[in-house]
Amino acid sequence: MKLGRQSYLIFLMMTTFVVGQSNVGTTSASFLDMGIGARSLSMGGAFTAVADDATALYWNPAGITAVTQPTTHFYYAPWFAGIDFTHVAAVVPLGRMGAIGISITSVSMEEMKVRTVSVPEGTGELFEVNNLALSTTYAKKLTDRFSFGVNLKFIQEKIWHMNANTIAADIGCLFVTKNRGIRIGMSISNFGSKMKMEGFDTERDFDIDENIYGNNDRIDAHLDTQGWPLPLIFRAGISKDVLDSKTHKLTLAGDAIHPNNNYEYLNLGMEYTFMGMGSIRAGYSYVFLEEGDKLKNQFTIGTGLNYKIPRGPRIQLDYVLRDFGVLQSVGGYSLNISF
Repeated sequence: MKLGRQSYLIFLMMTTFVVGQSNVGTTSASFLDMGIGARSLSMGGAFTAVADDATALYWNPAGITAVTQPTTHFYYAPWFAGIDFTHVAAVVPLGRMGAIGISITSVSMEEMKVRTVSVPEGTGELFEVNNLALSTTYAKKLTDRFSFGVNLKFIQEKIWHMNANTIAADIGCLFVTKNRGIRIGMSISNFGSKMKMEGFDTERDFDIDENIYGNNDRIDAHLDTQGWPLPLIFRAGISKDVLDSKTHKLTLAGDAIHPNNNYEYLNLGMEYTFMGMGSIRAGYSYVFLEEGDKLKNQFTIGTGLNYKIPRGPRIQLDYVLRDFGVLQSVGGYSLNISF
């Protein structure tokens, strides 16, 4: 009977990933699934079960329990079409009480001309687009092998006079097996309510009854915009330290991703570190994604340098290069400082 129940649960988990769905373009706040951190992205985004630095705030909030010193993280990526992607985070360990973290994610671009059908060359006005996510995180080791974390965040999208706001949560857990070096992680990201645009541009003057003469034909009204769900992402990952010595360390990792706005896919990655100072990384993202998707089979590579300043902080510099196929490649830079 026990075996039958286990088989049934495994079957349910498998069908979750096998039965695909394609809802591309049906979610709001798409910047939330762009990924952060040069180290994690250069491993193809296969970081749910690695999650041992400040970028765990994004991939798996339970992972910040592995941070032993106050740490700050800065990530910058010049995205397509002049878009700037920036992420700033900080983690503070609290000993037996767990760990806390905060982060800010920003997507912005330069001001653009306001163009209309009647004035295609510009009205003389300028508009800007800004996306923002502010989060606070708490994580704790419930046992010596199992960690749990939760992340609450405020999300805003803004374009010209319009903006959309909502609150969302991320939940993650991390388990270290008795077999040394094997870690299993799971996380659910962006669980929250729908977002809808509101602002000055939906204001209209409305005549409640055009057949009545002399009534107020300029009643203040607003057009009702449609709400769109957040990009809900379920991640399940496993990682293994194939080599783990003072000289050589080789980590292999894999994530299975189930989003609500695309088909399911896998992320695969590796990281080799020499003497705890220099690292090279490679990854393969969107494996098994349906044919025709422009993000299918994205190759990533990256490097890192880790140095402890005598009587000072430890500094880690990382770089990632992501190949988007028919689109241009995108680089990213990370700076980690541990005090």
